[in-house]
Amino acid sequence: MKRVVVTGMAAITPLGNDWNTVAHKLKSQITGIQKMDDWDKYKGLNTRLGAPVVFSRPDHYSRKQVRSMGRVAMLATYVSELALINAGLLEDPCLTNGKVGVAYGSSSGSFDGLIDFTKMLLNHDKGAMNATSYIRMMGHTCPVNISLHFGINGRIIPTSSACTSSSQGIGYAYETIKHGQQIAMVAGGSDELSASQAAVFDTLFATSIRNNEPNKSPRPFDKARDGLVIGEGGGTLILEEREHALSRGATIYAEIIGFGTNCDGLHVTQPDCGSMQVAMKLALQDAGLDAALIDYVSAHGTATERGDIAESHATAAVLGNRIPISSMKSYTGHTLGACGAIEAWAVVQMMNEGWFHPTANLETVDPACADLDYIKGDIRKIDCEYVMSNNFAFGGINTSLIFKRV
Repeated sequence: MKRVVVTGMAAITPLGNDWNTVAHKLKSQITGIQKMDDWDKYKGLNTRLGAPVVFSRPDHYSRKQVRSMGRVAMLATYVSELALINAGLLEDPCLTNGKVGVAYGSSSGSFDGLIDFTKMLLNHDKGAMNATSYIRMMGHTCPVNISLHFGINGRIIPTSSACTSSSQGIGYAYETIKHGQQIAMVAGGSDELSASQAAVFDTLFATSIRNNEPNKSPRPFDKARDGLVIGEGGGTLILEEREHALSRGATIYAEIIGFGTNCDGLHVTQPDCGSMQVAMKLALQDAGLDAALIDYVSAHGTATERGDIAESHATAAVLGNRIPISSMKSYTGHTLGACGAIEAWAVVQMMNEGWFHPTANLETVDPACADLDYIKGDIRKIDCEYVMSNNFAFGGINTSLIFKRV
């Protein structure tokens, strides 16, 4: 089996698009949640909270280059470019020799492409469609556009699994390199903010409606939480076979040593504590690691009642009550297909710097949640060697990643 390391990372988030900016806001408990006044036009939509990113078409991307990209694919492609630059691989011949692949996901394609088809069906007129409508809308638009833009011609692994899209992408990329199928992989996920994404959760009464207090929501694990907030962004990790990385003198940020994924097989939207436990145990088993050695958990932590309670008890059952835990979604909102990669990026950065962010807005832990070491109020300095990053999605899909400091 090959060893797999992280040699490049980048993220575009509601907190900023570089680590120094994001770290400052995490340490200061400044969130990226905003009131979305434009959503007032949607009748029946209760939430007005969202977490947008500052992003537009990069100046060096021509119109021809982006014609097959909606916002979600453009986010994915540009953040992958930043990660490839960070890894020192942007112009490397290995990208085009079949030894590098892409494992990338999003909840869906871009909504502008979907709108073209919707107009046809509603108006009985194909006039709104063009040659790129489907490419922008399709579920695998992100990995396809990444591969086209950089000439990557190895394996393509599309992962469209809602909130685990990018964590599955990272996990499957890790397994692909581990088993010797590729020497490197571009892995991660992205999603774009849309009122329709918020409406999905609004119909389930799962969105926060603290519309006039955007700085006070979401509140993962807090007794006074009232639901999640939808965000957007993108995150990419460049994974590489360790010996290949060492041979070219690459900077190694962390090693991935464990990945677990499974599904509940029970309910499409209700989380299952037992299945969450299985995913974490699979990651520990894959890593050959005792649970007591995990020093910190990056929680999925969406600020929904059932999700928070199930996740906290699953974490306690596997890792014990002493485990430090916090949720980045309290700052970024739920970035859906991007969350696993953004959170992995952040947890590796924090592990290397020896501190971890608190959960924003966490004041009084819900007594129904498990008795864990919830980080709140201020950052926690932890000199650690192993961290776990967990994500759980609609459809009962669970993922758990374990990173080792190098």
